[in-house]
Amino acid sequence: MIETGQAAPLFTLQANNEQTISLSQYRGKNVVLYFYPKDMTPGCTTEACDFRDYHPMFAELDTVVLGISPDSVKSHDKFIAKHELPFVLLADPEHEVAEAYGVWVLKKMYGREYMGIERSTFVIDKEGNIAKVWPKVKVKGHVQEVLQFIKEELQS
Repeated sequence: MIETGQAAPLFTLQANNEQTISLSQYRGKNVVLYFYPKDMTPGCTTEACDFRDYHPMFAELDTVVLGISPDSVKSHDKFIAKHELPFVLLADPEHEVAEAYGVWVLKKMYGREYMGIERSTFVIDKEGNIAKVWPKVKVKGHVQEVLQFIKEELQS
């Protein structure tokens, strides 16, 4: 997994609303890059709605929120519409970006092993470096913790 202090791996991915988004276009802003396993699942919906509810506070801190999962753009469009998400979701169906960030991992559930996203969040500072990493995220209280970190550590 990418560590604090390293340059954030650059990427360009398809996003909702037929947009193409590059990480480099956000240089000069803080970026919360969160990886999640699947649209419309309970934990992922809770996490996305928490980011939605706190979105104005992130915006006040000059911070952009980007979500990434292996789901399709079409799936993201439905997820955004259903839950009125005010931020961009990026499609990483080949999990290239997830692999670059070290969050595409072997998972186990009900005795079955498979590759998938380890729910993780990265805060990228205005210079494009990793300021903080949260691996193996537990959803409850996570968004507030990310917001607090940005308030305390990245505001000058």
